[in-house]
Amino acid sequence: MAEFESVDPVDGDSPSILTKAFDILRAFSADDRVMTLSELARAAGLPKSTVHRIIARLIDLGAIEQHRRGYKIGLGLFEMGVITPAGSMRDKAMPFLAALHRWTGLTVHLAVLRQFDVVYLEKFASANSPVTVSRVGARLPANCTAIGKAMLAWENFEDLEAFLPTPLPRLTPASVATIDELLVELRKIRAEKSAHESNESQAGVACMAVPVIVQDAAVAAVSVAYDSATRLDFKVEGALRQTTARIAAACRMGLANGHSHWFPRDY
Repeated sequence: MAEFESVDPVDGDSPSILTKAFDILRAFSADDRVMTLSELARAAGLPKSTVHRIIARLIDLGAIEQHRRGYKIGLGLFEMGVITPAGSMRDKAMPFLAALHRWTGLTVHLAVLRQFDVVYLEKFASANSPVTVSRVGARLPANCTAIGKAMLAWENFEDLEAFLPTPLPRLTPASVATIDELLVELRKIRAEKSAHESNESQAGVACMAVPVIVQDAAVAAVSVAYDSATRLDFKVEGALRQTTARIAAACRMGLANGHSHWFPRDY
């Protein structure tokens, strides 16, 4: 236990044991859910002996589990992940997302904003929509997605202008290229309270998104994805707005149940 109680040394170039533990945990991915000791050492950039020692402690803590001849992320981390405020919001949103998915027949997403990325909390995939790069737990640049821009539009524009990365990350040639272009688009989204993108996050995919507004802040957003070569039924926007309004109302009920300290940014 003592090794996890160490603090970062004075020498800022030497990572702490905790930092190394997270390097190991972040070596896992959707494509590498089970990894050997050698694979983890290579991915984390650490000696095998260090990885072996830290993994032993992570297994004791439930953060990693053994899987045949390799290792996988432990359910202990899953248990902690689902008790976040964002997990609570996802639980509240589920019936409304499912209803939107059934009614539209399209892929439906729920996401939150973290720094300048969107993190997907839920995805209802559809055979009627193109296959998308999004997945639960994935991060994508907010400026490349309708769901991200729907939330960025509720941020302070002066802060965004000062702190957005330069150059902006781009996923396709259609992704917005400059901060000035993005701010113009965000002002329009803020006025219309909905965001659209076509081929910006992925070629062949278009999305429409509406933010979930609680206490004048975008705590999340919901989007629908469809083939960029088709036109979206105008009724979908109304259904999308109704969905986000219902999610927001369910979240506001949490305010009356002693959860006011979760809002607006802790989601």
